[in-house]
Amino acid sequence: MHSTFRRRSLVLATLATALFTAFAGNAAFAQDNKNTVKVGISVGSAEQVFEVVKKVAAKDGLNIQVVVFNDYQLPNAALAAGDLDANAFQHQPFLDNQIKARGFDLVPVGLTITAPLGFYSRKIKSVDQLADGASVGIQNDPSNGNRALLLLQQAKLITLKPEAVKNNNATPLDVVSNPKKLKLVSLDAAQLPRSLDDLAISAINNDYAEKAGLSFGKDAVIKESAQSPYANLIAVRRADKDKPWAKRLVAAYQSPEVKSFIETQFKGSLIPAF
Repeated sequence: MHSTFRRRSLVLATLATALFTAFAGNAAFAQDNKNTVKVGISVGSAEQVFEVVKKVAAKDGLNIQVVVFNDYQLPNAALAAGDLDANAFQHQPFLDNQIKARGFDLVPVGLTITAPLGFYSRKIKSVDQLADGASVGIQNDPSNGNRALLLLQQAKLITLKPEAVKNNNATPLDVVSNPKKLKLVSLDAAQLPRSLDDLAISAINNDYAEKAGLSFGKDAVIKESAQSPYANLIAVRRADKDKPWAKRLVAAYQSPEVKSFIETQFKGSLIPAF
């Protein structure tokens, strides 16, 4: 009797283990091949682009839920915390700085667009009209602040330490020549459009510029080259980089339909990077 009981217990335990293993395997497979993904983006042009991305993805059975952020500091934190499956708002230098500063284990899985940076003004029409001692707004995050300073140097308004230019980490402390004695004002990227009335010119990222009704082609008084190395990307948690849904998300974004929409709709203010 005891022997029979033990055999039955062993059979039940083995069956339970097999069922649990199968369930866990199926759950993992379903997670890898899920058909709904939550993607964080920034306000502005990305919202328009993702309307097209969503339609393309839907043809492949992938449902994209978009979460819009007004602050560049939030989407990576949300992704790292598991509140998002992916985000699409940043370039590689910004991601590198966030990883270094905050320890996020995030990786890029595909390129999206390049959004050339511009300096805008409500007071002047040309950079030649910039007065001595004028206040100039730049972003206060390391990657975009560096990018803005490089653009000011390109316009021959300042000179930066060669080492800072080489290392791509310039800050206002690296300015070695400032003939016009410009006052560099570092602000959060989202604040810069709202501060234009208090500044002579200001670097404004494309998404915030568009939300403020500013056109890169018409309104920027200093323009970054279209060959900028600051291509935006789709990022995911490292554990998800090879998941089928991540590949399907990238494929939807990098589709001919999305490329055509970007080129037609934005006419050079956004450029496909794929």
